Amino acid sequence: MVVLHFWVGSFCCVFDNNNRLTYPRGVIAISDIVTLIEDMGNQIPDKSWMLYLLESFNKQNIPVELNLICSFNNDGKFDAIFNGVNQYQFKQILPIIGHSYLRQSIMNYQKQSIDYILQDQSTKQIERFDLLVDTGFIFEAQNHFTGIEWWNKIGNFSYPIRYHVEVSQLMFDLSDNPPDAESVIYRPYNALVPNTEGSGQNYPISFHNTGIKDGFICCSIKNGNCKIA
Repeated sequence: MVVLHFWVGSFCCVFDNNNRLTYPRGVIAISDIVTLIEDMGNQIPDKSWMLYLLESFNKQNIPVELNLICSFNNDGKFDAIFNGVNQYQFKQILPIIGHSYLRQSIMNYQKQSIDYILQDQSTKQIERFDLLVDTGFIFEAQNHFTGIEWWNKIGNFSYPIRYHVEVSQLMFDLSDNPPDAESVIYRPYNALVPNTEGSGQNYPISFHNTGIKDGFICCSIKNGNCKIA
């Protein structure tokens, strides 16, 4: 059976010295905070799933993701994904309404690994997964995408999302200090560039209160109707 695939969201960017949108050079890590505000019920079709994305692409366009994945038959899990393949499902930290989760993915050249770090901001619990990667992998990001992705196994449509969430503190880290990849000092993005897969359909979500909060980009995502983020 064909799995139909949709997404809507934005690429994270900065303004350069000439006020042009660009992606920073030398990015080795990205992060955000996703807060679960409301459970709106599970309307995910049979055998299908949806994702709240924290996704970077390296210079070879290989995706690195730490996503909250909600399926037709569960309340959601956090998963570490590399090049489209699920590598690890976080077992100790689960999605809970009212909790905020710091998500980080770090391209660690010294260890030749991708480090996925998840922290429940309410309990301060941290869970980590380090994935060793082939030596041919380029440890530098060229894009960071935030948004929603649908995989539908029964029809050509996207469907209502499971959780009303707030995504905030979208940030990146540069390889300023090559001898110590663990010393991560994040900087905020200051612009979003909307993007979809190009089907032209209406997505059953809405983006609210998008702007700068406490110096960081912030956005609320819930049910609604839109064609682009």
